[in-house]
Amino acid sequence: MTAKDVVMTKPLKPLPDAPQALPVDEVLAHFGVSTSKGLADDEAIHRLKIFGANTVVTTRKASRLIILLHQFQSPVVYLLSAAAALAFYFGELEEGASIVAVLVVNALIGFLTELKAARSIEALRALGSRSARVRRDGHARIISAEEMVPGDIVLLEAGDVISADLRLVEASNLAADESMLTGESVAVHKHVHPVSVEARLPDRASMLFKGTALTRGSGAGVVTATGLSTELGRVSRLVEEAEPGSSPLERKLARLSTQLVWAALALTALIGGVGLVKGEEPFLMVEAAIALAVAAIPEGLPIVATIALARGMWRMARQNALIERLSAVETLGATTVILTDKTGTLTENRMTVRRLWVSSGEIEIDSGKKPIRAQLADDEQFFLLLEIAVLCNGALLESAGEEGSGDPMELALLRAGFRAGLRRSALLPRNPIARKHAFDTASKMMATVHYHGDRYLFAVKGAPEAVLAASSKVMTEHGEAVLDSEMRSEWHAHVEHLAYHGLRVLACATKTGMRPDASPYEDLTFVGLLGLEDPARGDVPHAIKYCREAGIRVVMVTGDHAVTARSIARAVGLEHTTVVEGKDVERFTGGNKAGLSDVGIFARVSPAEKLALVRAYQAAGDVVAMTGDGVNDAPALRQADIGVSMGLRGTDVAREAAAMILLDDAFPTIVKAIREGRVIFGNIRRFMAYLLSCNLSEVLAVGLAVLFTLPLPMLPLQILYLNLVTDVFPAFALAMGEGDPDILKRSPRNPKEPILGRSQWTVIVLHSLALTAGTFGALAAARLWLHLDSKSAVTVTFLTLAFAQLWHAFNMRHPRSGLLRNEVTRNPWLWGALSLCTALLTAPPYLPAIADVLHLARPTPIMWAVIFGSSVAPLVVTQAVMLALASLRQRA
Repeated sequence: MTAKDVVMTKPLKPLPDAPQALPVDEVLAHFGVSTSKGLADDEAIHRLKIFGANTVVTTRKASRLIILLHQFQSPVVYLLSAAAALAFYFGELEEGASIVAVLVVNALIGFLTELKAARSIEALRALGSRSARVRRDGHARIISAEEMVPGDIVLLEAGDVISADLRLVEASNLAADESMLTGESVAVHKHVHPVSVEARLPDRASMLFKGTALTRGSGAGVVTATGLSTELGRVSRLVEEAEPGSSPLERKLARLSTQLVWAALALTALIGGVGLVKGEEPFLMVEAAIALAVAAIPEGLPIVATIALARGMWRMARQNALIERLSAVETLGATTVILTDKTGTLTENRMTVRRLWVSSGEIEIDSGKKPIRAQLADDEQFFLLLEIAVLCNGALLESAGEEGSGDPMELALLRAGFRAGLRRSALLPRNPIARKHAFDTASKMMATVHYHGDRYLFAVKGAPEAVLAASSKVMTEHGEAVLDSEMRSEWHAHVEHLAYHGLRVLACATKTGMRPDASPYEDLTFVGLLGLEDPARGDVPHAIKYCREAGIRVVMVTGDHAVTARSIARAVGLEHTTVVEGKDVERFTGGNKAGLSDVGIFARVSPAEKLALVRAYQAAGDVVAMTGDGVNDAPALRQADIGVSMGLRGTDVAREAAAMILLDDAFPTIVKAIREGRVIFGNIRRFMAYLLSCNLSEVLAVGLAVLFTLPLPMLPLQILYLNLVTDVFPAFALAMGEGDPDILKRSPRNPKEPILGRSQWTVIVLHSLALTAGTFGALAAARLWLHLDSKSAVTVTFLTLAFAQLWHAFNMRHPRSGLLRNEVTRNPWLWGALSLCTALLTAPPYLPAIADVLHLARPTPIMWAVIFGSSVAPLVVTQAVMLALASLRQRA
């Protein structure tokens, strides 16, 4: 009795670690199953309880409640909450309620943007929701893929999507497309013979893997792993382990918010302590503390940042870049290195015949679809070469424009035949098939035998070294000639030449005989070579050139062979072509920046190694963009600072793991998105300078009033209202700029560079001093000149600072731009914002209900005159200083 007849009689053993290296009989014996009967139904149910459903579900998604609670985990929220608590404690219900309202609005915005979390695991799970044909109790049955268990015998046909990891027990001309796992665009030939224990995933020819697809042939396999134990399951765990982390912008905003909170606390403690030492009333000091806390924090900052980033998303979408996370918009602008997949990203993911080589010479074929008969120059050897490639073929292709079905390499041969006027459907009636010899991994050849008059025509194709070894003659311009050793050496040199250029090489041979059952691989006449490639996308070289000008490195990370990767690198213009294989990636995992900068290509890289590479570049201080389209790319896409997936060719897993999806699969779209990211950062820096100078002026106004024992120029609720108006609309308008046309000619920002550097802070302080001076000027006029009561005086100072902040938006022009015509005055959004804010600030004193809440008096004409003059004065002064400095620069 053989292992194929064994049935389960003892407890099931653990899953084998390397089933690819075990003989078929040993694998069947391990699982206690026979290929003829399969598992018994009772045994299958028992194993389903042990191993669980064949799905890749891992951890549960965070609940909406968790996401909502996350919005309140911020130092700014803590400070404002403390201010609200103090207001409630001292009976200031309106102030406390207003601060709470602001917190709720900000939390809702953050909740809605974070709710659209990554759905990578759901996409992976969808890959497994298929059916499978298995043998149980001696009968073929169709079951749900989720019910498959280790030991099931799965029946296989071309076109099937594999739903579990299988060890092949039968294989007839079997090949699988594993590009989604390995990154290799060529189908992998499969067989039942054991391979090495150390064989890497692309080399495990005795295995089929969950999520891959059969391109041709038939066979059977025994399930060796299901669910998370499969190779696809391991990828899903890597996706879950890969943490995208916060973006550079999020980290900078968090750092700035923390700094503002500590500054506010320190200032509040200082001023409160000074006031208490001077004998001020504790309630007055508490009110001043609340006012300072509210004034120091730009409540509108998260709102404006969210809106600005959302507009960037909209603009990118118009250029075929769909952003999944708001923060990714700015992250693109800080990108320093792009780790790009090869297949489908730099290449077309479509095999194409590019070289034909016969004894009379060689020709190079373009990658288009036009006829090539004229290019063949009526050379019969070229036509014979293509005729053999078309006859010895198992793919189906009805027309040159359709996708067809079968092995991608054989489809490429049929397309080349179409372009030469050789249609398989037209050749077969003249040369009917008498016999087929499927591709054999031992001989590395396949053959078809055709009726050819009173004789039989043998058409053979396969690996060049195998076909040459089986050939005794060679086709020349003058007919057949003996294939001597010198000729063999020349043909081997031609093979090496084609391989050096990254082409996959096939050889064709033929012979005629009297019997169809004669050995197909003896005494052949060698005809020539075909070189195939997955061609580079035509738009990629220009995009890489733009990346180089922008100071961004492009590094290829692929699962394909080094020679092929190097060829594509040359075709797309990658400068650094030093190649490192995936097995050597470990030496870079410590963030070896010097070593990483020398490498332009990482070849034969597994999903885990891609993930390790992303982490290595991040450890070296780079902001990493990772592009890809397959399941094997998903973990690295999620880990990267900005994961970029292909929208047309990309798998659901890759799209869900990425932060950006290219709707047109065009690499140049990444460059456009990077430009938009840089523009967004510049605009964010501009409106933040505006916001902070406004808020600092409020802090100075309140703080100086307390220090010099003056009446508070503004109350906490007035400051809160002012911030909600001026911190949102003018700042939002400033964030709508179109950007500098030459922004991509600059190097990327230092990722460690803060949003606001020393020069920006200097300008912020100077502007805030001017705004504060205008406010105290209005307070002096109200008290000393107009002799107004406290409520009216506060109304004057409040409206003065409010309008001064509106006019302050014009100070945000570039110092070298014109006074009246510049990027600010030409911004229609700004004029709309100023009009709206003017209405929102003018109306409250005349609306009794709002006036009572804000403690405002109805302004008289003379009060309006003071307000207008005092609010315009800071703008006039700062513009005069800017003009003077510009004049000095011109003289210098």
